Amino acid sequence: QVQLVESGGGLVQPGGSLRLSCVASGIIFRINAMGWYRQAPGKERELVATITSGGETNYADSVKGRFTISGDNAKNTVLLQMNNLEPDDTAVYLCNANLRRLRLLNDVDVWGKGTLVTVSS
Repeated sequence: QVQLVESGGGLVQPGGSLRLSCVASGIIFRINAMGWYRQAPGKERELVATITSGGETNYADSVKGRFTISGDNAKNTVLLQMNNLEPDDTAVYLCNANLRRLRLLNDVDVWGKGTLVTVSS
C-alpha cells in the first residue's frame, strides 16, 4: 500500500506565501512523476503543477511565476512553494504520484487526502 501525506496548508493573507509538502511512503519501485492538483468548492479538480523524475516541470497558467514545484527523488517528496497568493488560490490541494509499486506491475496514480489552503484577509 502506497500512501501520500500532504502538509503545509493553512490560512494566509493575500500576497502571502505557503509551502506544501508531500511524502510518498510504502513499497515503491519507481515514481515517474509527482504533482499538485486543487479543487475549490463547486469547481472541478484542476492541475496546479507537476514534476517528473527527470526534473521536467509543468504549471497551470494561473500559477506561473508565483508557484514553484520541486522534488527530491531520494526522499519520494515533492514541494510546492506558493508566493503572492490570491483569494482565487483558495482550495483543497491534493498531491498526486504516478508510480510503479513493483517492477512487473503497471504504473498507477495515487492520491493524497489533501490539505486546505485558504487565502483571505
